[in-house]
Amino acid sequence: MRRRPGIAGIHQRRDTTAAIRTVGEEASERSLETMRRQLATFRQSLEEFALRHKADIRRDPAFRAQFHKMCANCGVDPLASNKGFWAELLGFGDFYYELGVQIAEACLSSRAENGGLLELHDLMAMVLKRRGTVAAPVSEDDVLRAIDRLKVLGGGWSVHSIGGRRIISSVPDELNADTSEVIRLAAGGNGAGGGERGCVTVTGLGKEAGWQKGRVEQALRELVKRGVALVDDGDPRGIERLFWIPCVSPQMTSR
Repeated sequence: MRRRPGIAGIHQRRDTTAAIRTVGEEASERSLETMRRQLATFRQSLEEFALRHKADIRRDPAFRAQFHKMCANCGVDPLASNKGFWAELLGFGDFYYELGVQIAEACLSSRAENGGLLELHDLMAMVLKRRGTVAAPVSEDDVLRAIDRLKVLGGGWSVHSIGGRRIISSVPDELNADTSEVIRLAAGGNGAGGGERGCVTVTGLGKEAGWQKGRVEQALRELVKRGVALVDDGDPRGIERLFWIPCVSPQMTSR
């Protein structure tokens, strides 16, 4: 017959469990402290790196993008505040504030033509034109970071990936699956109708998307209502009404 553990055995097992727990907590604390020291060392090294290369960080957009990635790996956000070490050292606060204003101006000035949707490379061209030739160069990475900062202001600032293109939205309305698909097909041109990129027809969209006519018309009505699509009844062939999507149409890109 198997003997049950006595009182002494129970106490010993309890003491052993408590000792193991204590050792585990001490090991976890030591590991956490080691990680804290390593992170502090990383941040100090990052600050020293920024001091040595601040001219390159300010001047070279590609170098600046790599620097942002290094910061993210160390848990540092140089854009978190307009005050403090990073703002004073690199002028990031003023740089991205100015860039954000230029982005907002470009998007607002073209909203009547594109409904608040603008392809990233078109936005880049408009921003660079506003900055002039003497301003520090900017990259798409800089523009996307500035847009990310604009989101806190509300107003619908967002970036959509549609058919391999990045579309910047400056209006609160969200794109649904159908309207996004219409924009994607319009960006491809050809089969969606009109024979040109950015131009679509009800028939062409129906064939390309495999939708019934009612679904196509509903998606187009939504885009027209938002100002994202423009109706064109001037087709010289007189076959079918055309719908232009300015944000993906090279013929209608805002200057």
